[in-house]
Amino acid sequence: MVHPPDAGSAYADSDAVPGSGPGEQEARGGARPRVLVLRALGLGDLLAGVPALRALRRAYPGHELVLATPAELAPVVAATGAVDRLLPAAEPGRAVPRTLDWAGPPPDVAVDLHGNGPPSHRLLTRLRPLKLLAFAHPETPEVDGPPWYAEEHERDRWCRLLRAYGIDADPADLRLPRPAAPSPAPGAVVLHPGAGAPSRCWPVERYGAVAEALRARGRRVVVTGGADEGDLVARLAKLAHLPDTDVFGGGLPHDRLSALVAEARAVVSGDTGIAHLAVAHATPSVTLFGPVPPSRWGPPDHPRHRTLWHPGPDGDHGDPHGHETDPALLRITTDDVLDALDALDALGEAP
Repeated sequence: MVHPPDAGSAYADSDAVPGSGPGEQEARGGARPRVLVLRALGLGDLLAGVPALRALRRAYPGHELVLATPAELAPVVAATGAVDRLLPAAEPGRAVPRTLDWAGPPPDVAVDLHGNGPPSHRLLTRLRPLKLLAFAHPETPEVDGPPWYAEEHERDRWCRLLRAYGIDADPADLRLPRPAAPSPAPGAVVLHPGAGAPSRCWPVERYGAVAEALRARGRRVVVTGGADEGDLVARLAKLAHLPDTDVFGGGLPHDRLSALVAEARAVVSGDTGIAHLAVAHATPSVTLFGPVPPSRWGPPDHPRHRTLWHPGPDGDHGDPHGHETDPALLRITTDDVLDALDALDALGEAP
């Protein structure tokens, strides 16, 4: 259990919470009612869903809140303070899981924070929840939810879903607590060249040029990468002549990565999980966007977060899972990144 249940007041507000009244509790043999939330995606997706998870926690204080998500995200799930139990769930390619290892009575409430299509709807309806919160789709007319807007920002989308069901949700409720672990490189500029797909990866040679320019200014630069990005990290480290002490490839454990980001001077990355982690820790960031615009996945509007987005005349809404670097990313120059970092430095030096 990653969030201690509120045993002292588990049903204090039961009259105001759907599915938790005395009659319902007796029918279930006195068992604690449960909310099942489906978001079986990646780190950035989980962090973008934190406001919705916290809204559900507030709306159902007496329920056990169970999150179906990849097991490796357990430390992040714990840090949200919103979830009682993680139900391991994942499928290659960000697909909807085929099944959920759900035991016991049906969930009192099921919430589809995964998508808006029939696969996720039907995965949850097979569990026969007493209530399902989900977006509407013409192929599942039995789901009476609000409409889905394709161009909506991810944080706003899920908060709007909950508001449609009378649950107040704040898209700005994103912050995570400071990690207890010490940073392995406090005050460094963190470069993260990888992403979930090649289409969202800025050329590694340009990251190398940024690293060399920063080191020439006396900045410490470190590079990070996921478990399957060792070659990419090694290539950047070689281009930038980084010492081994400043190379964190192979996927840092979450506590170390979180500490590294929380104590960084700035984080530079594409549209991927570490950019959302920087937002969660209020760390200055420069995020390079393409093919998906920042209006869909960008950080909150704050001077400490800079977004670089150079779409073409047609908007360049390309394939976020493509196999070639997106043209919008290729339009971003090393000078663009260095100028954005200079702007962050000036912000820190302002009286």
